[in-house]
Amino acid sequence: MSEKPRICNYGDSTYRQDFWEGQGRDYEDAVERRVLKSMLPARGRRLLEIGAGFGRITNEYGMFEQVVLLDFSLEQLQYARATFGDEGYLYVAADAYRMPFLPGVFDQATMIRVIHHFENVPAVLGQIRSVMADNGKFILEYANKRNLKAILRHLFGFNQWNPYTLDPVEFVELNFNFHPDYIYDQVTQLGFDVLRAVPVSWFRLGLLKRALPTQLLAAMDGVLQRSNFTLSPSVFLDLQLLGQAPSQNLSRANDALAILRCPISGAALRRDGQALVSDGGIRWAVREGVYDFRQPLE
Repeated sequence: MSEKPRICNYGDSTYRQDFWEGQGRDYEDAVERRVLKSMLPARGRRLLEIGAGFGRITNEYGMFEQVVLLDFSLEQLQYARATFGDEGYLYVAADAYRMPFLPGVFDQATMIRVIHHFENVPAVLGQIRSVMADNGKFILEYANKRNLKAILRHLFGFNQWNPYTLDPVEFVELNFNFHPDYIYDQVTQLGFDVLRAVPVSWFRLGLLKRALPTQLLAAMDGVLQRSNFTLSPSVFLDLQLLGQAPSQNLSRANDALAILRCPISGAALRRDGQALVSDGGIRWAVREGVYDFRQPLE
């Protein structure tokens, strides 16, 4: 692994149109939303959506007073902002390996269809843990290396990798599958308690999705989700950070400066026109309502 991890950047790509809208993934969207809803609380203070992209599932977080969307793509976040507006939402373009938040400012975080783009999983999970309040909840979805299809392919000699080994496998550039035990070890080492593991997307086959109605497939998937057999291509983890001390930073304020900090120095920030400036003079752009922490201004 390189000293500085590679970053997957969708930039101004047509990911939304090419992968989701009208691309036959209504079933995946439906089952993911169903599991997500079952894990979210009835109400909450502040949620961080890591890898929010264009905001595909952001509308599920209406029970929170403030939702912070984080993604490396400025363009995807601008689309999300045009959809949801600014009331109760904050848009942050940043490297998830270097989050621009004060410690303990979130009582909930989600990371869905995102962690498979990270080659340094301990580093990014450590960042998430640092910004969460004690007893905070974290919903993590990961691509399962030890899924039924991979096991069968391995059995008949079609796989170039072993689904039973613990090491992550990069099957396409910056697309990783993870063994369930590997992910379990990573989150528990950081102090998360695994409340529930839900296997999802059992019927991710084009033939089935074309032949059967989405809601029927989603209902069938719901039955297998209760099996606790982590052999599906996707697994959701319902996690809680252990601890008893209330966070001093979980304030009621929705002002961005109440939770943001300079990701380089860790210093406080102040507003200066269309920029944020740290106590040490490092400047960060605010671009059309999106706080851009990817690179400081010259």
